[in-house]
Amino acid sequence: MTEEAILKGCLRNDAVAQRELYNKYSTRMLAVCYRFAPNREDAEDMLQEGFIKVFLQVHSFENRGSFEGWIRRIIVHTCINILKKNKKFNESVDIIHASGLYTREESIPAIMQAKQVVECIRLLPIGYRTVLNLYALEGYSHREIAELLNIEESTSRSQYTRAKSMLEDILVHKRIMQKPKPNVDWLAAVHQR
Repeated sequence: MTEEAILKGCLRNDAVAQRELYNKYSTRMLAVCYRFAPNREDAEDMLQEGFIKVFLQVHSFENRGSFEGWIRRIIVHTCINILKKNKKFNESVDIIHASGLYTREESIPAIMQAKQVVECIRLLPIGYRTVLNLYALEGYSHREIAELLNIEESTSRSQYTRAKSMLEDILVHKRIMQKPKPNVDWLAAVHQR
């Protein structure tokens, strides 16, 4: 089924089209949820809630940009809304992490295996992890993040800076330096921002 046929079917609330849409995008969107969630079960819950919103809001897709990008934005907003309901998240976004883990003795290679980096990102405190995901991976500006999370723009910037530093410390500490794989160059871009 083509994307256009899936979209038209979803607009008619056709269960087959909705199933096709879910099957086509759920794996990629679960990966997005997994970066925000504390565990796989929560990621799956975020995914389900996100797809419910997709199905309810499919009529608002205006064919500007990609359909997948539109779905991704709904999924990200769903993840953030779920996290904002969590009291621990609200407390941790404003916490300043003053102490470093240890002194860096090695540099991080520019190319890492994405799965390993995602696992290390999941070790970050929830506030750092959320800002890092939104800024470096989802492409939100610090102004957009501040509005989305109800924090100051300067808090978003400092959380991002601390997240990068802590992530680098985690990567060095765990010595997750593998042979480079082609086209997995996003950590270098994260480090340069």
